[in-house]
Amino acid sequence: METDVLVIGAGPTGLALGVDLARRGVAALVVERADGLFPGSRGKGLQPRTMEVFDDLGVLGAIRAAGGTYPVGMVWRDGERLGEHHMFDPVEPDESAPYNEPWMVPQWRTQEILHARLTELGGRVAFGLEVTGLDQDGSGVRARCADGTEITARYAVAADGGRSAVRRAVGIGMTGRTVDPRPTLVADVRITGLDRANWHLFPAADGEDGFLAVCPLAGTEEFQVAARFGEDEEVDVSPDGVRKAVAARSHLSPEQITEVRWASDFRPREALADRFRAGRVFLAGDAAHVHSPAGGQGLNTSVQDAYNLGWKLGAVLSGAADPELLDTYGEERRPVAAEMLGLSGGVHRGEIRRGEATTQLGLGYRASSLSRDGRDPSEGPLRAGDRAPDATVAGVRLFDAFRGPHWTLLALDAEPPALPPAVRVVRGPARPAYGAGLFLVRPDGYVGWAGGPGAAVPADYPGRVGLG
Repeated sequence: METDVLVIGAGPTGLALGVDLARRGVAALVVERADGLFPGSRGKGLQPRTMEVFDDLGVLGAIRAAGGTYPVGMVWRDGERLGEHHMFDPVEPDESAPYNEPWMVPQWRTQEILHARLTELGGRVAFGLEVTGLDQDGSGVRARCADGTEITARYAVAADGGRSAVRRAVGIGMTGRTVDPRPTLVADVRITGLDRANWHLFPAADGEDGFLAVCPLAGTEEFQVAARFGEDEEVDVSPDGVRKAVAARSHLSPEQITEVRWASDFRPREALADRFRAGRVFLAGDAAHVHSPAGGQGLNTSVQDAYNLGWKLGAVLSGAADPELLDTYGEERRPVAAEMLGLSGGVHRGEIRRGEATTQLGLGYRASSLSRDGRDPSEGPLRAGDRAPDATVAGVRLFDAFRGPHWTLLALDAEPPALPPAVRVVRGPARPAYGAGLFLVRPDGYVGWAGGPGAAVPADYPGRVGLG
């Protein structure tokens, strides 16, 4: 089997990367060791920045139809409602950021939507192929699978989870620590006797070890159960074990858990790979960084790894950019992952509130070697490396103009310089989020170059990023 890019793992990271590569016409194969997509709800929260990514990838409509907003928490004690608990500080929407709150979609459904989009674009997932070994040289990668299949590719991306076999095979270390030594049971269940208008919270009477949360999963008839255990307790993930855990922590009886569809257990930990690249092999998602689930940062950071890497692989494989462009993947994404690990840990410890801090809208790449800024600060607030905000310019919504695998030039109260015809140009008056000037927006929605009116794009920049 031969392909240009081998993506190992069909979770949200691998599927998002597959979609991005497919829409660029890149020959890519996604392989997954399981016989089908992941069946559980695990990463159920999509942050506003990820909603913007999904808008660009063409799946936002399906994502919005499949989910809903998070319900208000309801605290219970001894079968009585004690009152509401608001888990998220409100974030007001504005023109520059139209998605202002996390959107709940069970992970299994997000993956179904991404898989359907990948198939629509002509891509595919090969299920039942477990990569067990990998070799590489200056021209490509050869992956060996458990069933004897060999796959050759020009590049490979390990999106095979926190216990990544590929990460170990290429010798990249991972530094981490346990965030909480107490194990947690998580399960998708059907329950009678609880309303679906609230996220039901059952605090433990003797500390935090017996905490239970039961959250209705938007777009389904199921609830996600999360039950915390003591450090030395065994977690029983069988259907009977799930029923007993819920009954022991709430006023519900075991019989009210009518179905257990999926269950797992984990100890919250955080870890970061020492580097995100070894030769022609890249790490993305949990293979590169493992988060506490608090704050809903893991899946979102992972999808944005794929979004950063996809356009760079496309530019290099087409011959438009030199392979050195791929060095900027780790340069840009590893600091972001480290920052998000700190944020997740802060939320887990109760030091940081969910809300504006967890939307991921403020993340950017100002320190990146790809960010070139020639504007005077008096000309406006935006800088190269910042996320390009939404706005309406001369009747054109900018997120509509950005959508697709191209670069976009915004000329606001400025004359556009000469650029290759593949760059989409939007001209109009200055907008508050931008100010006046010229903004060359990358395919992943960040400002690559910014200049004042009349400025010229640096001569080496188009070749550096694959504009020709």
